[in-house]
Order: sequence, then structure tokens, then C-alpha cells
Amino acid sequence: MAGLSKAENDELRRALQDAVVKCSERGLYQSAKWVAELLASVPSTTDWSPTTDATVEDSQMSDPDLVPPPSAPAVPIVLTGNEDAREGRLEADEVSRYLLAKSLFDCHEFDRCSAIFLPDEVPLAPLSTRPRTPSGPLRSPPPGKKGGGRRRGSESGQTSLSARRASSPPRVPHLSQKALFLALYAKFLAGEKRREEDSEMVLGPADGGATINHELMGLGHRLEAWFLDEEGHGEERSSGQGWLEFLYGTILAKSKNEKEAKKWLLRSVHRYPFHWGAWQELASLIGSVDDLRQMRPLLPNNLMAFIFQIHVNQELYQSTEQVYKQLAQLEQIFPNNPFLADFVEAEHIFSELVNQDPYRLESLDQYSNVLYVMNRRAKLAFIAQLAISTDRFRPESCCVAGNYYALKSEHEKAVVYFRRALTLDRSFLSAWTLMGHEYIELKNTHAAIESYRRAVDINRRDYRAWYGLGQTYEVMEMHYYALYYFQRAAALKPFDPKMWQAVGNCFVKLDRPREAIQALKRSLLTGTYHEQPASFASSSGSGADDAPLTGGLMDPELLYQIGLMYEKVQDRDEAAAYMDLTLAQEEASDPADSATAHGTGIGITPTTSRARMWLAKWEFARGALDRAMLLATQLCHDGVEVDESKALVRDLRARMEQAAT
Repeated sequence: MAGLSKAENDELRRALQDAVVKCSERGLYQSAKWVAELLASVPSTTDWSPTTDATVEDSQMSDPDLVPPPSAPAVPIVLTGNEDAREGRLEADEVSRYLLAKSLFDCHEFDRCSAIFLPDEVPLAPLSTRPRTPSGPLRSPPPGKKGGGRRRGSESGQTSLSARRASSPPRVPHLSQKALFLALYAKFLAGEKRREEDSEMVLGPADGGATINHELMGLGHRLEAWFLDEEGHGEERSSGQGWLEFLYGTILAKSKNEKEAKKWLLRSVHRYPFHWGAWQELASLIGSVDDLRQMRPLLPNNLMAFIFQIHVNQELYQSTEQVYKQLAQLEQIFPNNPFLADFVEAEHIFSELVNQDPYRLESLDQYSNVLYVMNRRAKLAFIAQLAISTDRFRPESCCVAGNYYALKSEHEKAVVYFRRALTLDRSFLSAWTLMGHEYIELKNTHAAIESYRRAVDINRRDYRAWYGLGQTYEVMEMHYYALYYFQRAAALKPFDPKMWQAVGNCFVKLDRPREAIQALKRSLLTGTYHEQPASFASSSGSGADDAPLTGGLMDPELLYQIGLMYEKVQDRDEAAAYMDLTLAQEEASDPADSATAHGTGIGITPTTSRARMWLAKWEFARGALDRAMLLATQLCHDGVEVDESKALVRDLRARMEQAAT
């Protein structure tokens, strides 16, 4: 994908402007903000002359193609038009009610907003003794439904509200798709708000994490009825615009019907590709690279699908050359866009973003993670103060403050801020994972496990939560459980040597030496590959057993563990080879030889001394007394295992004297 021409650039800007307004009209503010940021990063092709006569009045209304004729109805300029004649007529008839509903939506009065277009069939107040007359543009209720409110004292009158709504088939309203979406989305948000209100204190004694949105079933039935009605009318009706399909896919995803959710979300992005919320919901259903590969032929062929694939690769921790090439192509179209910041030098880019937009809180928790890992306490303190002063009631601000206290080892205060972030937004992934880390520091394994489990429930691709679960069970010495979670983390991040080392250590604890050898070698392979990709990758062979044993600085602890595992499987020659490699890590490469200068050596460590002792005993056992004496003498000077090494020297001298006589 090369750079865009001027005409293509102008067309892209118009499409993004239209997407911002359409998302805002439907209350999808996060998607509108994302598209607006994307729009702001598109370079302008308009040549503004300083001598132009343009005034404030030269707005979009001065374009003769955009100014309605005098006879046109007075439709507010904030509303977008509709190419479909039927939808356009419905939207024109609904303008007054739509503006009222949108005002209520903006005031977070979601139930009132929904009731403007979809009055509840059963009121929340006590039932009236008179039959309820339906109001609004809804079809007549089915036979037998009228007069249901008269049986107030009967068994049917005592039926719960949810059962009443589920027992009767939903009626299809005569509404435009925009009005119907706004009403149903408002009802969905009202259910989410009630779900949050019904939730107990975060990780409190009654917090089971199973609170659900009770509006999902009713919304799903309404949407199913609407889609069936549209299919029944065939070509008489226009096809969906993508918004209702998105809402239905979201409801299916929250109901754990992921297969159907993918189908409807794909339909949504095909019909309106500039809705980023639909792409994000679709990305949350992709759990592996194989899932993305299977979905790729089903995606539309446009710019948004290109951005989506980069985003999913980032979520799946793919750092291949192809991903970076795609990113470079995208940067030609959207220079300096914050969405692209995670792929480049994180600390520098985040710092520039803070300077350019100090009131931006999105992704600031990720910046604090970077500063925490880099141990930049002063800068993290500044970012925490900036975030709290901007908006202390945003989960991002609380996470930044929590990271600051975690870096200061004030783990109780860190937990307080992470819990505050989750009180504001229980689906905020970073807070669950980071709170789990803090509970590990506080030795509260039960709370740590629950925190990590909640993180995995929100995003099963979060390798940090899987790894944290493995660590917690490892602390509890439940190694079978730890092995399962470490394997899940390694599957998500296969090029991280720490993941495979954890898997190998579990196999060691479970006395499964052959599997331990495979995992530890893979850790050695990935670690050395990332440090010196040219030499290591070129001779990596076809499997973990073919890992190169020469060149570069390797982890002596891994080499020593592999040697011990080979000893357990009675392959002492291979064990000795890895013990020799462990000793080789003590010595520095020749700095004069630029071709082999990969490190400076690690010097004598307890691990290399143990390897030296093992080799000395092995050489002694097979009769190589001279080398055994050399190794034992070196051990006496190492300062590690001195008594045992002196005893070994005495035995060697006795054996050598006996052999001489």
C-alpha cells in the first residue's frame, strides 16, 4: 500500500469526516474520537493562501452543493443525510424525537432515551387496572396480549418483568435504522449501568464476577425480529447499514456465542467499514494467529481492514518483518498518529505524545508500565501527577498512580488505586493484571489468582495474566496447575525465553526430564536468537535439539539445568557438553575479533562453580585425573564449595599416587 494521491487523500478525509458525525449521532463516542484522531493525522492537501478572502462564513454551508434549496425541509446541519429514500423519509419524520432522544442520551438518561422510540410494553411501575394503549410507532400487539394488565392479582400478573418480555414475541417498530440503533444501544447501556450498580465491591466477599446485563436477551430478540422482517420484505427494504449488525454481534459476543458474533460483526464492517468499534469487537474474538489467518479472506479489501490486521497482530504480540513493513506503509498515510505509537520506541514516542497533548489519558497506563520497567521513578511521578490533575476519576489515572506506588514498593497503596480503577471500569484489563502482581508481592495468593482470572476473562490473549497465574501456583507448589498456565503464556508469546524457562522449570519439578530439556533448549534458542539473530538463527536447525552450542553469551543457569536433565536420562556425555558450555560463559570473547565479540563474559558465579564441580567428578570417574585435578584446583580458588573441592583434591592425589606406584 503506497502513499495516496491527492484525490484519494481528499476522498479519505471526506469518508473520515462522515464517519465522525455518524458515530457521534449514534452515541458511539469512543469510535468517533478514534476516527477523529485518524482524520487529524491525515495531511491536508488544501493550499490556503494568506491573501484569500475567506471569512468565518465560508464554511461548508457556502458550498452550493451542500446548501439545501429554499423549499427543502428545515433539517439541522448536524444530521447526516441518507442515500436510501425510505430511510431518509423516516429520519426526516423522526427529527424532533431524535433530537430529544439524543439529548437524553448525552445526559446519560438511557432508559428515557430508549423510551422515546421504544416504550416498554410492561411498565416498571405497578400495573394499571386499565388496558395499556401502546404509544409510538410500533405495530399492534399480537392477539391475546391486550388487557394483560387487568389480571393484577392473578398468577400471570405476578410473573416477573423479564419473563413477560421473553414470553411474547417482540414487535418490529416502524423506525429508521438510526433511531432504532440509538434506542437499542441506549437500552444496552442502561443494562450495563445496572450491571455495574449491582456488582459488589471489587474482590469483596460477595464479588463473584458473574453479574450480567439483563437487557441482552430482550435486545437480541428485538434485533432478530427486525432482521427477519427485513429479509421478509426482500428488495422492498434497504439492506442494513452495519450499525444494527454491530450491536447484534456485540450482544452475541457478550452471550458467549462467538461464532455467530464473528459472522454479524463481519457483516457490519462490510457494510460500514469506518466504525472502529466494530473492528475492536471483532478483534476481541480472535485468539490466535491461526484465527486471523482464517478470517483474512473474509475481510473487506480496504484501508480499515489493513489497520485492523496490524492492530490484531499487535494484540497477538507479533513482531515480524511483515508487520513492520505494513506499519511503515500506514505511517505514510497517517503520520504522527497516536494509534501507531506502540510499535516504535515506546518511551520516546510516549514522551512526545505527552508533550503534544498533555491532557490525553488514553494509553497513559501503558506509558506508566514502560516507565515502571525502566525504573524511571521521577518521570513516573510526573506522569502520575499530570494524570490525577487532569481527571482523577479515570481508570487510566488510577493505574498510573498505582504503578507509581508499586515502584516505591508501597504495595498496599498500589492495590487501593488499582481497585479504584476497577470500581470506575470493571473491564479495565491493565488494572486486574497489575493488581494481581501487587497481591503476589503481598503474598496474598488467593486474591492474586482471582485478579488474574478476571484479566483472562476480559482478554484471553493477555499473556501477562496467564504467566501471573503460573507464578502464583508455582509459589503454592502446585506445579501441574503452574505448568498449564505457563504453557498458555508461552503459546501467546513464543519468542520470549522467560516463558519457556518457566515451562522447563515446571517439568524439572515434575521430574519429567525429557520435556524439560525441550523447553529449556527452546528458551535458550529464543533468548540467544534475539540477542544475536544472525549467528544463532542461521544455524538453528530444524528443532530444539539442533540448537547451536557455540558462539555468544548464553544463560549459564539454563545450560546447567539442561546438563542435569541429560544426567537424569543417563546421557552423561551430552550432560558434560552442556557443563563445558556453562564454564565457557565465564570467559570474555576476544574484543579484537569483531566477528566473535558478542559479550564480556560473566565471570565466576555459583552456577559455573557447580558445573565445574560436576565436571571434576565426572572426569575423576572416567579416569581423566589430570583434568579433574585442574578443575578441582580451580574450585579451591573460586571460593565456592571450598571444603568439597579440597576433599576432591585429596582423593585425586591419592588416586594419582596409587596409579604411579
